[in-house]
Amino acid sequence: MKYAAPFLWMVLLSCQRPLEEIYPTVEPISESVYASGIVKSKNQYQVFSSVNGLIAEVYVSEGDSVEKGSALVRIDNRSANLQADNAKLSAAYADLKSNKDKLYEAQLTVALTYAKRKNDSLLLSRQHNLMARNIGTKVEVEQRELNFQNAKVAHQSAQLRYHDLQRQINLTAQQTQNTARLNDNLAKDYIIRSQRPGTVYSLTKKVGEFVSTQSPLALLGDSKNYILELQVDEYDIVKIKAQQLVVLRMDSYKGIVFEAIVTKINPLLNERTKTFTVEASFTKAPPVLYPFLTVEANIVIQAKEQALTIPRNCLLQDSMVMTKQRGSQKVVTGLMDYQKVEILSGLTKEDVLLMPEN
Repeated sequence: MKYAAPFLWMVLLSCQRPLEEIYPTVEPISESVYASGIVKSKNQYQVFSSVNGLIAEVYVSEGDSVEKGSALVRIDNRSANLQADNAKLSAAYADLKSNKDKLYEAQLTVALTYAKRKNDSLLLSRQHNLMARNIGTKVEVEQRELNFQNAKVAHQSAQLRYHDLQRQINLTAQQTQNTARLNDNLAKDYIIRSQRPGTVYSLTKKVGEFVSTQSPLALLGDSKNYILELQVDEYDIVKIKAQQLVVLRMDSYKGIVFEAIVTKINPLLNERTKTFTVEASFTKAPPVLYPFLTVEANIVIQAKEQALTIPRNCLLQDSMVMTKQRGSQKVVTGLMDYQKVEILSGLTKEDVLLMPEN
């Protein structure tokens, strides 16, 4: 019975036209994960406005180079400027120097009430001395005592009013200064500036158009350094590691293969596409690049320089091949790419394989 399978195989071969014969080959092979993606400028970012309004001026054009803090767009800020001017006027009016007359008047009141208190104290002391010599009446002593107490209360009230006025003036001055600074900063928000050096890749708004805090005004990025942003399926992400080789092609450079290195794996799954974002850097970048150029890439997971390989279409049911000498043969496979598969055991390079018909 053990000869039945080879015999049946030879009978089938005799009834068909001859199949193509091939030999296993010793050659390099690598296993990789497919990823699609785009080219992005390093430090690429969208510019948003922190205020709503109409665009009054645009200071740059697409393709311009800008420094950090360069003015890009001015939004109509006439109302904001008026508010800032009014706040400055209020701050000047409430300033401590502008209210020194009020404080001086309060100080005079304190001084006058103190002088009266001191005088009434002396008169009371004299009245007590006279009474000690049986001069005057008890009513006069009580009157002097009442006058002194009234003067004392008046002096204390004047002191309290002075300190309250001083605190109120200081508080109002500080509040109006803070309001002036706040309005000044708000007025500055109407001029949109670049966050870092780079190139203006796109401007989405023109003079006279309305802009909101929800819509981007421009796209900026580094014009000399680019990265790759690749999308890897969630089933393959566990195979990806930093420093792995990336082999890629771009429609902009037909027939040319470029290489890159994995630099970052973003750990958050995109629930809509079921992919992870993987970043890579060119080992040698193409001479000209632009943001959002499309990329087709393979991230190399494993590689061998010397491996016994056969074409993938020779493999049947993932573990069988047809040999000329022995008929069907079970094999153990290793690395696999789109065209060939590594054979770990079950074949030698002297075996003759029969290519199945398509």
